[in-house]
Amino acid sequence: MINDIVTDSEDGMKKAVDSFKRELQKIRTGRANTAMLDGIKVDYYGTPTPVNQVATVQVVDARLITVKPWEKNMLPVIDKAIRASDLGINPVSDSDLVRLPIPPLTQERRRDLSKVVNKQTEEARVAVRSARRDAMDMVKDAEKEKQITEDLRKDGEKRIQDLTDKYIAAIDDIAKAKEKEIMEI
Repeated sequence: MINDIVTDSEDGMKKAVDSFKRELQKIRTGRANTAMLDGIKVDYYGTPTPVNQVATVQVVDARLITVKPWEKNMLPVIDKAIRASDLGINPVSDSDLVRLPIPPLTQERRRDLSKVVNKQTEEARVAVRSARRDAMDMVKDAEKEKQITEDLRKDGEKRIQDLTDKYIAAIDDIAKAKEKEIMEI
């Protein structure tokens, strides 16, 4: 029973870390990254559709992304959607594709992005701690209902806390790497 609770809590913690990684990919750094466009949707025959499902998105070099729509009539729609997003990028369109030159970040923008990373880091930590709290409650309830002994409860709580420490450390490492990437000139 303790193993099931620990496994469930670990799954919740893994999901929190994976979600945190996905969110950080969307944050723009000084480098081109196709994940920056993940949150942008275009109107494709009346359906909001992610850009990468109506076009080929490629990183040409460290400062340029190209978006080549599969249908020519999507070119202005994609251009408009990117302009309307909060990426801070001015797309350049020609007859075949949309070029997204990635401007270097200003020091002020770097600090703002750093604050966003810190906020998302704290949200991820809260999610991990929430999984820990739920698991601890389940272990305590199992002891109250005489399904496990006090020793098993203590062992389970220690295993859950060890997992929590491991995932919090992983979140901190990921956040430090992203901060370093943002502050890189």
